[in-house]
This record gives sequence, structure tokens and C-alpha cells, in this order.
Amino acid sequence: MEATESTENVTSAIKLFTREEVSKHNDSKETWLIIHNGVYDVTKFLNEHPGGEEVLIEQAGRDSTEPFEDVGHSRDAREMMIPYKIGELVEAERTKESDKKSRDLASGHDDDDSSGSWRSWLIPIALGVLATLVYRYFITTH
Repeated sequence: MEATESTENVTSAIKLFTREEVSKHNDSKETWLIIHNGVYDVTKFLNEHPGGEEVLIEQAGRDSTEPFEDVGHSRDAREMMIPYKIGELVEAERTKESDKKSRDLASGHDDDDSSGSWRSWLIPIALGVLATLVYRYFITTH
């Protein structure tokens, strides 16, 4: 009996919302956002948001995943979101993202991030080596 009760408590701990319910919380008194199918109540965060409260209020009551990702929030920002999460969208209204990618982005773990950081240095290093070789060639030949 107790195992069943604990399983029910875990599943009932995640509150599910519809997009319509979230859309009703769209002002500075109640500011809810949808990011990667998670529902966040950011009302208490409005005054602390580095981009200003207007940015959050503009997105209030809507799916803000794309604008959130377009800004390129840091891992720290993603961790700061955790206490504001109040639930998730009902299964039928979730966006079709790959589950792993959705979880990675929501938690701040992005596999491409680590490989992308060394790749971003690859071109400047290659150009530096090429410039050095060309410089040495012209110095030694002239």
C-alpha cells in the first residue's frame, strides 16, 4: 500500500496546466511563462530580471521558449529558473521537441556546448598558424 501511495504522490506533485490556463496570467500581478513545456511563475522575479521586467511581461502567458533561447541564457540563468517552475503543460499541448534536447535545454546541459566551444577557436587558430607560415615564408625569401 505505501509504495502505491508514494508513487501517486510523486506523479501528483507535478501540476499540469493548459495553454489557456497559462494565458490568463499575463500581467505584472501574475506573470507566467512556458519554456520547454515547463510552466514558470516569474512574478517575484520581475524586479530582479537583468533585462528588465518589461521583457518578461511582454512574454507573459505565452510560450517563451524561442525568445528565451534566442537570448542565449547562461547555465546560471537556467539554474535560477528552477524555483520558479510551478508545473508543466498537459501532454496534449506540449511542443514536439526531442525529449532529450528539451530536457538538456531546460536543465542547462547542452552536449553541443562543450564541443562547440573548442570549435569556435579552431578557425582563429588555423588563421593564426597560416598567417605565421606566410609571414615566415616572405621573411626568409626576401
